[in-house]
Amino acid sequence: MAETRSFDDRDGWIWFDGKLVPWREANVHILTHAMHYASSVFEGQRAYGGVIFKLREHSERLRKSASILGFDLPWSVEEIDNACNEVLKANGLSDAYLRPVAWRGSEQMGVSAQATKPHLAIAAWEWGKYFDPVLAEKGIRLDIAPWRRPAPYTAPVHAKAAGLYMICTMSKHHAENRGYNDALMFDWRGQVAEATGANAFFVKQGKLYTPTPDCFLNGITRQTVMDLARRRGVEVIEKAIWPDELESFEQFFLTGSAAEVTFVQSAGPWNFEVGDLSRQLRQDYDDLVNRRLNF
Repeated sequence: MAETRSFDDRDGWIWFDGKLVPWREANVHILTHAMHYASSVFEGQRAYGGVIFKLREHSERLRKSASILGFDLPWSVEEIDNACNEVLKANGLSDAYLRPVAWRGSEQMGVSAQATKPHLAIAAWEWGKYFDPVLAEKGIRLDIAPWRRPAPYTAPVHAKAAGLYMICTMSKHHAENRGYNDALMFDWRGQVAEATGANAFFVKQGKLYTPTPDCFLNGITRQTVMDLARRRGVEVIEKAIWPDELESFEQFFLTGSAAEVTFVQSAGPWNFEVGDLSRQLRQDYDDLVNRRLNF
């Protein structure tokens, strides 16, 4: 869902390198390495009723992503957890989206970044559904992205790295300009990968299928939904999925911390129904994050 207020001009607090600073003062220098060379990693997470869902997993992944890019964060997982909770409380938020982001600073300019220092900031704000709820209820429409997910030997594909999202933004803009809500991305081999910011799931004959995450993130929400499906006795199959298989699937939905569980009615020329299993898993996920389901 589009956010209408500018993100640099708000009231509130952002945790920045160990302390809370006023929102408008949370700035970095124009020569920050991350701005020029994409040396930045981030997380997206949601709080429900004042509790950040899967917070520990997100903090662990943030540190891992930074390590994959070659810089270590001086903050422990526990310290990052505490900082996220501190931001939520300082801004008086209960249901919110949080964005921890870590980056290399401005101590050195050029491709080499050996002398730069790592930085970490965490912001939180109220953010409703990622897609319009009325639209999402009947399923969103996906274009086929003109860009493909890179091979794991060409990019740090298992880090939640800012640079990897450049083609996501380009693909989403391309889709929106053509009247679609988002885009389905293939990988460098031509296999089905994911949407621009969410993992993909398909249903056929009561079984759940999802692409093997060998060149994109094995999302935290993805893993959660797979566990929920197995708890209901649903067989979950991770496999390479080629575009010509899409015609055989009955249902299609996306998962992500921002998107949660979002139904898909079409992707390119392929159409899908919003079926019972998709609805059940969305309900299970909603119950889980709102602590109506113990898991």
